[in-house]
Amino acid sequence: MAGSENQKFCLQEVLDSFQLCLSPNKEVYVERYLAGWRGLVKFLNSLGSVFGFISKDAVSKIQILVNFLNSENGSQYATVQTMVKFELDNKLVDVDKKGICPESGCRTLLRLHRALRWLELFLERLRTSKEDDKTSVMCREAYNESLAQHHPWVVRTAAGMAFFALPGRPAFFEVMNVGPPEQVVAILGKAVPLISEVYLITEELYLKHNLLDLP
Repeated sequence: MAGSENQKFCLQEVLDSFQLCLSPNKEVYVERYLAGWRGLVKFLNSLGSVFGFISKDAVSKIQILVNFLNSENGSQYATVQTMVKFELDNKLVDVDKKGICPESGCRTLLRLHRALRWLELFLERLRTSKEDDKTSVMCREAYNESLAQHHPWVVRTAAGMAFFALPGRPAFFEVMNVGPPEQVVAILGKAVPLISEVYLITEELYLKHNLLDLP
């Protein structure tokens, strides 16, 4: 299959992308952010159909933002900061919740931003877990602290059931494709703080401009 090799996840990819995500003055490069997300989608897909409801949504959101990057206003979408300024200045964001601009860059990135928080919390739990800790519990706790509050009851219920089907910790460490468990833990120790920093910078920017509740 032509794309099968491209689907193989490697944790190092995600680390590399998020290392390059921030400019010297802490702006978030959209292209690098999306590259990091492509790696995370591979991670979700490598665990089977359990996370299909999140990975499919992430793929569609990534494509919307790629379209913005490739548009005539692409330079305005180079960083999250320039995107927010451009869309707010040109009234391209549904700040008043009137149902306009349903696919604005700000709204689209917000959906990825919320899911990134869940993955950050889950990966950190994996990093600090013991061999016999249940991944289903780790994943559910991370979900309840993040994405759950933005999902309707039916999605939360489906997610809760899906988490029970998660493989054990050794299977998760294996799909990371970076070597033995101690190597996985070491790379997670570098990747998770980077993901966290990118998340916090975006969170503060969205909070400042009242964008955290875009419909």
